[in-house]
Amino acid sequence: MSSEFSRTLSLLRQEKGVSQRLAAGELGISQALLSHYENGIREPGLRFVVRACDYYGVSADFILGRTLSREGNMLTEQDILDAAEPRSSLRGSVLATLQSKLLSGAVGVLFELLGKLGDKAVINAAAAYLGSAVYHLYRHLYRASGANEGYFALDSATCVLGLADADRKLSEARYAAALRDLRTQKAEFPDLSSPAINAAYPGRCQSLTQVLSTADARLAALSKQPEK
Repeated sequence: MSSEFSRTLSLLRQEKGVSQRLAAGELGISQALLSHYENGIREPGLRFVVRACDYYGVSADFILGRTLSREGNMLTEQDILDAAEPRSSLRGSVLATLQSKLLSGAVGVLFELLGKLGDKAVINAAAAYLGSAVYHLYRHLYRASGANEGYFALDSATCVLGLADADRKLSEARYAAALRDLRTQKAEFPDLSSPAINAAYPGRCQSLTQVLSTADARLAALSKQPEK
């Protein structure tokens, strides 16, 4: 069973605002057994998963961490934006956990596809691009928390000048150049058609599709905004 199940099960109970004891009673199991399920010590049977879905009002895909939609459907760009609203059914730790699952699944598929090319330059450039993005976001969080930025080698004054942005653009340029070189060398690229991706990554293809769909819709909307 998905390793995300236990974490999502616990987060849903906390979101519902009920104790482990109460939830266990309403789910028809002992508190000790529910604790084991929430901590990933034991795996439940299908019957319990169905009961948990009914109890928390979510789909099996949602409770298994396979989708951000409680109904198990692919989300639209507006759904993602709505998830940030205070009254959204996706909020706080549940939203953070599922967004993390979504991105990690998509990135995993991407790197497995890149691995099929067998080219270090492509893989290293992609890793540098994503690593710089994580670094930049973490530095913002670190700064906002009031922590001492002396922990980092890059001083805060230089960091805010856009060095991370420049590093990502350079990594992207190296990534694109390495891919062009492979194309020139007539390297064999993996099949990226939807049927092939679905067949190769049945558990994670939805993560990749969702990330691509959401970003594509957001960028398309930005491209259509009138100039001021």
